Amino acid sequence: MTAVPVPRQRDIPAAESGQPGIPQQPLTLLVIQDDPAGGLTVPEILDTDGQRIRIRTARNLTEAARLLTQDVHCILLDLSLPGAGLGSGPARVTATAVETAGDELATLRQVLRIAPRHAVLVLTAEADAERAAEAVRVGAQDFLFRDELDGRLLSRAIRYAVERKRADIAQYKLAESKLRAQENARLERGLLPTPLLEGSDIRFAARYRPGRSRALLGGDFYDAVRTPDGTVHAMIGDVCGHGPDEAALGVELRIAWRALTLAGLSGDDLLATLQQVLEVERPCDEIFATLCTVDISPDGRRAGLCLAGHPAPLVARTEGPARLLPYEDSGPALGLLPRARWPRRQVELGSSWGLMLYTDGLIEGRIGTGRERLGQDGMVEMINRHLDRGLAGEGLLEAAVTEARSLNGGELTDDVALVLLARG
Repeated sequence: MTAVPVPRQRDIPAAESGQPGIPQQPLTLLVIQDDPAGGLTVPEILDTDGQRIRIRTARNLTEAARLLTQDVHCILLDLSLPGAGLGSGPARVTATAVETAGDELATLRQVLRIAPRHAVLVLTAEADAERAAEAVRVGAQDFLFRDELDGRLLSRAIRYAVERKRADIAQYKLAESKLRAQENARLERGLLPTPLLEGSDIRFAARYRPGRSRALLGGDFYDAVRTPDGTVHAMIGDVCGHGPDEAALGVELRIAWRALTLAGLSGDDLLATLQQVLEVERPCDEIFATLCTVDISPDGRRAGLCLAGHPAPLVARTEGPARLLPYEDSGPALGLLPRARWPRRQVELGSSWGLMLYTDGLIEGRIGTGRERLGQDGMVEMINRHLDRGLAGEGLLEAAVTEARSLNGGELTDDVALVLLARG
């Protein structure tokens, strides 16, 4: 047929939204065809609101890739475009072109690769309906026949293709989000264990909040078990960093701690073995972990405390306000010093008490808009206020995290883990 030139391309202002497939401004169409005279019989295209659809033209995929900016909403590809390479001539034959030799839809497949988030229409002859349908199965949103094409039909097809692509992307993101949530839930079961405290009169509560966006796990970890002699062992730790490698290392250290504790190790021997595990499993030598362990005697009246570069726990007794346990003579974080030692300190608890273990994500949040941090003193004051209100267990931990977030003016950037053991 006789080709009629498409409207001349003019300067295109930058898109406001920056989201292909979500038209917040007049639509822009990128036409890919090798005929310089143009293969469209449409002198002007108006959308359903009467606004002109802006048109860009490219003779090959090299030009198309250059013109494919964020303000392009839809691509119209002429299936008669020869060759699958990013241009014309022997010099432009690519490895992809060789791989797809004989593939009638090779050019379309390349367009879909370079524009995965853009709506794509294909233009073909009516006699080639079978290939047009195959193009839709490959990934195009729709096909159009040259002999039937007019401005109104093209406008509707563009609008439909853009909306369908947006729906496809939304559906893909939803499915991806569900898969990520399922995977994170499986990992979370390893990170947030069920304490093994059967037969003990000690109550257990925990609260965990990861610092990474959209994550369910971070580098903090904790656990609690009761050994056959009636001793209750609990720990909390923090791997430096916030990525998935640190989260995985936290899970490994937590599992190793449980296994070693059930095997009878405690105190310095246990921490020395955990350091060996960390040194073998960490992704680089700069990674270290802080740890706090407590072992509570079978009668529940005293505990052994070991600190490896970790903040000291908080203890609350009936006869006075909550206060920090002594942290003098604590040892270094795991992974910092070879052949380090971690002294075990004996602590008297009494008959009725609460013991809170925590990671530094709770105390490093800011207070208001300044540079001041909550700190351990601010945390002690905060916990005492909540205790005076009668809060206990998970309610106390939830209130502490909520207030820390409020003081910080939003989400805390570091992981936060809290463990509360209580008796009486």
